[in-house]
Amino acid sequence: MQELDRLRDLADPERAARASARHKRDRETLGITPAGLEEVVAEWRAERDLDARIALAEALWDSDVHEARLAAARLLVQARMRPDDAAWAAIMDWAPQIDGAEIDDAVMTAAARRVVADPTRLDQITAWAGSRNPWLRRGVMLATLPWAKMNNPKPEDLEIREKVLQLMLRLASDRHGGVRQAAKLWLRNLEKRDPDRVAVWHRAHEAMAAPEPQPEPLAEDAPPSDDAPRPDGDQER
Repeated sequence: MQELDRLRDLADPERAARASARHKRDRETLGITPAGLEEVVAEWRAERDLDARIALAEALWDSDVHEARLAAARLLVQARMRPDDAAWAAIMDWAPQIDGAEIDDAVMTAAARRVVADPTRLDQITAWAGSRNPWLRRGVMLATLPWAKMNNPKPEDLEIREKVLQLMLRLASDRHGGVRQAAKLWLRNLEKRDPDRVAVWHRAHEAMAAPEPQPEPLAEDAPPSDDAPRPDGDQER
């Protein structure tokens, strides 16, 4: 594949070794710098129409090379894309295969553009909150991050924001550190725009995390005191 050969020409073995150790995956890693990868992706994006770009993105993803998967997602990062159903279908096909932070970041950046373009897709994103894949749970916050960054949200945007905040009451305490970090990122961005709402969220989250108070025992359930009458046969002699 010509494009994959182009990526391999940019490989840096030392960077690749460090990246492979960090990713802890058997996937081939080339060690291409972010700037170098972005330059190649920009060329490919400019040279192709939408259908050709999607076809290339799918082929790169299927190669299972780390940087090729990053490039695949970046090829679909575009605010205005019409029609975008095929791009959305590709993103949804890739999502369950995500197994690391860098690929998650790349795919969810593309997903965020497509959800902003068509917010009816949000239900497919929020369903990930219950996924066994932690990178999909993390993806809930990354794909909806534009709503945390909106300075002048419309009423329908506020509804979406509230939906994500409700999901984050649980996700912010997720057992996976990457999920918790994504929740913190989302809240930090919203706090710059609506600190009061974030303060309310924190109080609700703390209330959920606090142990429930134990009820006082009823009189009939209380243990007998030392001087309480003992049952027949148990009197001290």
